[in-house]
Amino acid sequence: MAGGAALRALRTVSSAAARSYRGDMSVQRRHRRYYAMMAVCLTLFVLAWGVVRLWSVPAAVAMCVVAMIIPPFAAIVANRREPGERWWDESGDPESDRWWRELDDKGRR
Repeated sequence: MAGGAALRALRTVSSAAARSYRGDMSVQRRHRRYYAMMAVCLTLFVLAWGVVRLWSVPAAVAMCVVAMIIPPFAAIVANRREPGERWWDESGDPESDRWWRELDDKGRR
């Protein structure tokens, strides 16, 4: 019985999280940016050692150095908060969330 109750509670939490993400274009946009940057990174590595090294090893090494720098920036882009996103701020405590919304509204006036 306890396992079933825990599973139902988990489903309730995950469905609430899914509702908060549903239709959120900024999350999808961040994911697309991240995957595009990582695709460029992988493409640089593959081209550097599959094609470019046959003509110029220093150019292949330079391509790998550029590819090495991309993943940290991709992680920053993927975790950056967009101006209209509120899910970062919501704690789940209604009193706390109400208090923070009230403070945010005072700052906009």
